[in-house]
Amino acid sequence: MELYPNIYRTLAPGPMVELRGYAAACRLPGRLYAYLDCNGPTGTARDGLAEGMLALAAQRKALAPGQTLIEAGSGAFATALALAGRTSGHPVCLAMPDNTPAARQEKLSALGAQLLFSPAREGAAGARALARTWAEKRGWYYTDWLACDDNPEYHRRVTGPAIAEAIVREGQSLVDTVTVGVGSGGTITGVGECVKAWTNDVRMVAVEPYECQALSGGLLGPHNIPDMGFGLVPDNYNPYVVDKIAAVASADALRAARTVLLTDAIPASASGGAALAAAARFLAEGRSRAALCLIPGRTSILE
Repeated sequence: MELYPNIYRTLAPGPMVELRGYAAACRLPGRLYAYLDCNGPTGTARDGLAEGMLALAAQRKALAPGQTLIEAGSGAFATALALAGRTSGHPVCLAMPDNTPAARQEKLSALGAQLLFSPAREGAAGARALARTWAEKRGWYYTDWLACDDNPEYHRRVTGPAIAEAIVREGQSLVDTVTVGVGSGGTITGVGECVKAWTNDVRMVAVEPYECQALSGGLLGPHNIPDMGFGLVPDNYNPYVVDKIAAVASADALRAARTVLLTDAIPASASGGAALAAAARFLAEGRSRAALCLIPGRTSILE
């Protein structure tokens, strides 16, 4: 048995699973697979990303030992960063709008994060501006996960090769479609660039909420798929590796997540459900013979 130096070294490569139960329940032609990137301490792909971005910053000496980290947000990446920072000796400060739910504030505070608040009327942009200002004034390191290239670089080095090695065998691709939910854009960019370097036979599909179609230039509105569909085209999104954009309604994403738990015992998050629903659609419509969806988060079956 291999001995790991920390929990983060166990996260990649994640397992790739054939979703036979889901495919049968939905009467899908072809084969359906899932890459599970949700086995970290907070239950999302952001665990490996947060730790990996800190490691990359330290390697290029942009991050000093013990230096305070600051980020804007209160979602999955902020949670993962709070834990990764704490366990690696970096105090963490998180900037967020002052209408952030109290329960979320309490969770982040419990992980040791210092919280800063921007006016709610300024939205996420106000929180990002506040984080940037404090980083400049205090000499803190701003991880800036929506724009910093360390985000897609982590996926170029870790997630992308793991998926490419799993789906390309003896020069032939096991699948012809890969669906990835888009939040910061780092995953679709890093994985897409890596997969395209291995083979041209795989279609990369960016998945966004139907209710918030920033990538395709459609309507922008509220939705119920956390950690994706931020209402903007993030700086880390590389459209040149994306072959198709699929919009999935919140209800369909949640339905897919509930179904795959019962058919294949996979507790997918809503964002994972969105990628799954998109992959299933390509199969059902005859546009794919074998599809892989990336499941970037898990949910508790007790919730």
